[in-house]
Amino acid sequence: MAITMKKEYLVRYKDIARLLYKYGRSDLAKQVGLDEALGADNQAFNDKQVAQAEELADDLEALGPTFIKLGQLLSTRADLVPPAYLKALSRLQDNVKGFSYEEVDKTVSQELGVKVNRAFKEFDQKPLASASLGQVHRAVLHKGQQVVVKVQRPGVKEQITNDLAALREIAQFLDKHTDMGRRFRLESVLDELGAAMLLELDYRQEAKHLVMLRQNLAEFELLFVPQPFNDYTTSKILTMDYVSGTKLTEISPVVLTEINGEALCDELFAAYLKQILVDGFFHADPHPGNVLLTMDRRIALLDLGMVGHLSSDVQQDLIKLLLAISEGRGEDVADVALKLGRQNEDAKKQEFRMRVGQLVAQNRNVEMADVETGRVVMEVSRLASDCGIFLPSGLTMLGKTLLNLDRVARVLDPKFDPNASIRNHARDLMTRKMSNKVSTGTLFHSVLETTDFVQKLPDRMNKIFDLIANNQVGIRVDAIDEATLINGITKVANRITSGIIFAAMIVGAALIMRIPSRFMLFGYPALAIIFFLVAALGGLYLVYQAMFADPKDAKKNDSKEAR
Repeated sequence: MAITMKKEYLVRYKDIARLLYKYGRSDLAKQVGLDEALGADNQAFNDKQVAQAEELADDLEALGPTFIKLGQLLSTRADLVPPAYLKALSRLQDNVKGFSYEEVDKTVSQELGVKVNRAFKEFDQKPLASASLGQVHRAVLHKGQQVVVKVQRPGVKEQITNDLAALREIAQFLDKHTDMGRRFRLESVLDELGAAMLLELDYRQEAKHLVMLRQNLAEFELLFVPQPFNDYTTSKILTMDYVSGTKLTEISPVVLTEINGEALCDELFAAYLKQILVDGFFHADPHPGNVLLTMDRRIALLDLGMVGHLSSDVQQDLIKLLLAISEGRGEDVADVALKLGRQNEDAKKQEFRMRVGQLVAQNRNVEMADVETGRVVMEVSRLASDCGIFLPSGLTMLGKTLLNLDRVARVLDPKFDPNASIRNHARDLMTRKMSNKVSTGTLFHSVLETTDFVQKLPDRMNKIFDLIANNQVGIRVDAIDEATLINGITKVANRITSGIIFAAMIVGAALIMRIPSRFMLFGYPALAIIFFLVAALGGLYLVYQAMFADPKDAKKNDSKEAR
C-alpha cells in the first residue's frame, strides 16, 4: 500500500523520489509508491543509484529553504546519517539568492506598522547577507545606534509547513511498512526537526536567546553577544546590535599574530562548557562563519536561531562523558552512553562496548591536543545507533557544537589543547553545578522538610513505643540474648530522644537568632550560639558512638559468645 498522492504535495513527492533514487534508496521510493511520481524520469534515475555525498548539499539547496534547514539539522544527527553524508551536510551553505527591497519594505511596514524610512534613520537597501529563511540589512536607528535588521523571506513559513506535511506523510508510511522506519521512528524524528525549524522562524525566540546568552556569559569579558531591540522586533523582524568585526574564516595571518589566541580559545571553551554543563542552554551553531573577531579583539557569537537544551540529569552524565573522552577512558565512555541511551530489545551492548573501546584506543596513539572531542561524541552516537542504542538528539547536536569549537580553536591558536581545557575547567564546573542545586529555594524546602520531620517524630515514636509496650511488635531473631536485645532497644530509644532534643535545640536556636539580645557571642545572640554548640557536640558524640563505640561493643560480645 503506497501513500496517497495529494495534489498539493505532488511536486514535493517527485522531488523526494528523485533524492531517494539518486542516493541509492530507490527501494524505499518503490515501497512508498513514489516511483509513480517520477513518471517518465523513472528510468533515468534508476541508472543513478549511487552518487557522491558532496552532491547532496547542492541538491538540498536547490529544493529550497525546508530542505536546506533539514540538511543542516540532519548534520547534527550522526545516529541517522552515514559519516560521508554527515560531513557533506555539515558544509551545507545557507547563502541563497536574496529577495527584492520592495518585499523587505512591505514586510517591515506590515510588522512595525510604519514605513522603513519612518522606523529607521538609515536603512541599506542592499543586504549584508541572504539565507534560506531571510536576509540581513544594515540600518541606523533615529537615536544613532548602529543595528542590523533580519527580515524573514516572504512566504517561507507557509512553504516549510507544506513541505513538512508532505514529509510527515512519507515518514508515517515508512514507520509502518519498513524496518528502517520502525527502527528509527522517522515520524518522531521529523516532528523534532520540524519543531526546531518552525521555532527558528519566530525571531522573537532568537531575541530571547540573545538576552539569555548575554546574561549567562556576563562573566566572560572576552566574549560579546549582540542584544535585540525589542521595539523593533516581531516574529518576522529581528533588530539587534551591529557588530563590527571579521569572520574567523577571513582573518589574515598578520592579525592572528597580534591577538592572544590562547586566551581567546580558553575563554571560549570555558564559556561553552558553562553553557552545556551548568546552564543547560547553549549556542548550537558556533561554526567559524558565525564567530567574529571584533575590532576590540573580542569574540562575538552570532545567529542564535539554533540552540540546544539539556536537562540537569543529562548535564551530569555529559560531564562524565567529556572527561572520559578527554582522558581516553573508553570503558567509561561506553558506560555513560549506555546510561544516556534508549535501548531496543535486541540492543548489542557488548558489541557497542567493544567498538567504543576500539574508537578510544585509536585516539590513544594521537596527541590529546589533536583529538577532536566533538568528532568522538558524534562517532559514539553513530556506533550506538548501529547497535540498537539511541542516544538523545541533544548529544549529537552537542558533538557538532564541540566539533565546530575545535575548528574555531584551530584558527585562533593551532597549538591550543581543547581536552586540557576541559579537564582544567571540570572541577570548577562541577562545583558550580552543585552550588546551583543548593539554591535558596532548595534550602528552604529542606528546612520545611526537617521542621515537618521534627514535628511529627514524637508522635511517630509514641506509636512505636505503644506497639512495643502492647507486645504488638514482632521481631524475628535467631538465638539472640534477651538482655542484649533490651540493651540495644534502650540505646536506640536514648539516641532517638537525644536526636529529638538536639533537633529541637537547633530549631529553637534558629528562631532565637531573629530576636534582639543584649548578650551577644560572635555577633549573634549568645543563647542561640550555645544551643547550636551543644547540639553540634551532642551530634558529634552520637556519630562517634555509632561509628566507633558500637563496633567495639559488638566485637566484645562476639568474643564472649565464642568463649
